[in-house]
Amino acid sequence: MGGSDIILERLLALHPKKIDLVLDRVQRLLAALGHPERRLPPVIHVAGTNGKGSTCAFSRAMLEAQGLKVHVYSSPHLVRFHERIRLAGNLITESELAALLEECEEVNGGQPITFFEITTAAAILAFARHKADALVLEVGLGGKYDATNVIEKPRVAVITPIGLDHAEFLGTDVAGIAMEKAGIIKPGVPVVIGAQEDLLREVIVRRADVLGAPVVAFGQDFFAHQEHGRMVYQDMAGLLDLPLPRLVGPHQIENAATAIAALRQSDWVKDTAIEKGLRKVEWPARMQRLSHGPLIDLAPKDAEVWLDGGHNPHGAGAIARTLADLEDRAEKPLYLISGMLANKDAVGFFSAFRGLVRHVVTVAIPEEEASLGAGALYDRVRAAGLEATPAENVEDAMLQVAAMARMDDEDTPPRILICGSLYLAGTILIENA
Repeated sequence: MGGSDIILERLLALHPKKIDLVLDRVQRLLAALGHPERRLPPVIHVAGTNGKGSTCAFSRAMLEAQGLKVHVYSSPHLVRFHERIRLAGNLITESELAALLEECEEVNGGQPITFFEITTAAAILAFARHKADALVLEVGLGGKYDATNVIEKPRVAVITPIGLDHAEFLGTDVAGIAMEKAGIIKPGVPVVIGAQEDLLREVIVRRADVLGAPVVAFGQDFFAHQEHGRMVYQDMAGLLDLPLPRLVGPHQIENAATAIAALRQSDWVKDTAIEKGLRKVEWPARMQRLSHGPLIDLAPKDAEVWLDGGHNPHGAGAIARTLADLEDRAEKPLYLISGMLANKDAVGFFSAFRGLVRHVVTVAIPEEEASLGAGALYDRVRAAGLEATPAENVEDAMLQVAAMARMDDEDTPPRILICGSLYLAGTILIENA
């Protein structure tokens, strides 16, 4: 365990007994640190339920293709905490992360503060101390009371597709969740709205109107679709004929379009940088094709093995559409290996895969106390109307899939998706390295 890991463990002990979503704690700490949030480069502030990370990844790739230096803040991490903080293109070093965390811990003086709040303060302090041309800032939870929402005037606010998630904090009223996400909108600051249901878009637009924030909305002010193996993007500035995004899935066209709209709204990038960014973008565990490692060695010969961290019904719908698209191009029997946290809507998640999946093998997420057990997840998969069996671990699950694939269709290599949790995805990336 490295020095930063030890400090991160200590910071968890500062967590308030009751987690109320307020900004007071992080604002207090930032003030004690000398208000680093007032010394940041221009900010792209991104909220939403799904597509936040991908939209941030597209934004970063396009900005960097323009030759700009870009800070990025994202969460959660997959393998190491350092992934959350990218300084002018590079992940934060262990020595700087440890020093920043210790500084924030000392200045906080043992007062109650959530883990996300104090680590966000550390990230903001790092961003303020390093020169960059832009900061892509991803909301952690909600919007209005998220620790990132201390930026008084970002260059542009972005709200990606909204659905149900984190119900224990945000509730189950999706219109109320949309209002919470819209809390990142600032007076006079342009807001780019990704693909949304009409009701949710209207909620966001009403909030923007109250604040005098110009609105640019997908399906009204900008459009994107796939045509002849290309991505076609159009807004008031004209039409762009672009390569398909490197990230797989129809939903990634919408995410890419949202990033393009945000950057064009800010007049930040040229069309050539947009094209280059689409080709170079990287974002692990979002329909990521795995090609080597111990787990691949256990898979059936020539099987396609994919990894995705999607974990809510809206995200499952996007994954299912991607799988259907892959099936249209090349028919293969589809199997899922899945683990999920206990606070997620597992039945809603798996319902999206009806008619696509032959079988689901369930696992508990290793070393994750909040994980559903393989048996409990099996019950939820069955409740969603899918065939399932539990497994002791991911390796056992892959062996089960290999055995079923041999029995079901001996001539056609299967397509296997490991899904249901970013925590599971992180474990897979570590163990299959």
